[in-house]
Amino acid sequence: MGNFIKVSLLVFAFSSCSTQKRFILSDEKPTLIANTFSFTEGPAANSDGDVFFTDQPNDKIYEWKWKTNNISQFLDNANRANGTYFDSKGNLLTCSDENGEILEFNVDKNKTVLLTGFKGKRLNGPNDLWVDNDSIYFTDPLYKRDYWKNFKQAILKENVYLRKPNGETIIVDSTLQKPNGIIGDSKNQNLFVADIVGGKIYKYKIKKDGTLFNKTIFCSMGSDGMTIDKNGNVYLTGNGVTVFNKNGLEIKHINIPEKWTSNVTFGGKNFSTLFITASESVYMLPTRMKGL
Repeated sequence: MGNFIKVSLLVFAFSSCSTQKRFILSDEKPTLIANTFSFTEGPAANSDGDVFFTDQPNDKIYEWKWKTNNISQFLDNANRANGTYFDSKGNLLTCSDENGEILEFNVDKNKTVLLTGFKGKRLNGPNDLWVDNDSIYFTDPLYKRDYWKNFKQAILKENVYLRKPNGETIIVDSTLQKPNGIIGDSKNQNLFVADIVGGKIYKYKIKKDGTLFNKTIFCSMGSDGMTIDKNGNVYLTGNGVTVFNKNGLEIKHINIPEKWTSNVTFGGKNFSTLFITASESVYMLPTRMKGL
C-alpha cells in the first residue's frame, strides 16, 4: 500500500509538471520588438496592459503600446530610473538611483519624491520595487554608478525596505548579500526577493502590518528582475527567463538571444504577454498564462 501511494504521488507530480510545461507557454518564440537602447530594465504594465520600461544609461522611460506594437518615449530625465511599478492610482513609481530615491510620476509626468534616504542617510541605490495596497517594498543593493558624484556609502548593509502608506520606512530584511528583483502576490500575501549574489529566491509571508515572517528558500537560483502569474509561477531572469512553479520547481526555460536578460513582466491583451527587457533590446512572448 505504501509503495502504491508513493508511485501514485510520483505519477501525479510528473503529470502536473508535464501539464505545466505544455500549457504555460504557447509554441511561439520570443519576438524582438526593438534593439535601439543602451540597457533596458524595469518593465511595468499600466491598467491598459501597455508596458513602460527604462533605459537607465540614457536616463529615459519608454512606453510600449501593445495594440500597435509601437514604442515611444514617455519621459526624459527620470533620475536614472531602474525598476518601476504602477500604484493603485495609476502613478508610475520608480527606483531612481541617481540620488537614491523612490519617485512617483503621474499621467501628466509630474514628479513627486516619495522617499529620499533612510533615517537621514542616503540609500545605496534603490533597484526594484513592488506595491501592495500603497505599501512599497523595495530592494537597495549597491551598484556603484559612474554618474554618481562624491558618493560615500552611508548604509553599509544592502537591505530590503518597506515604505508604509503613512510614509514610515522600515527595514524588513537585512540578511541578503545583494537583494535585487522583488515581486509579490497580494491575494496570498507572499513576497519573493532575489539574492542575486547568494543565488537564491526567498519567499516570505506578509503580516497585516506589512512586516514579513516565515522566510523560506523558494528556489536555489538568483535573479535580476522577476514576475509572477495568477497560477503562482515565478519568472526569473539573467540567462533568459526561467520559470518555477508555485512549489519552487523549475518547469520552463525561455531562451533570449542576448547577453543578459534583466527583467520581465506581463502586459498586453488580458495581461497574457510576457514583455522582456534584455540588454539593448525588448522582446514579447504570448503565453497561456495571465500576470498578476
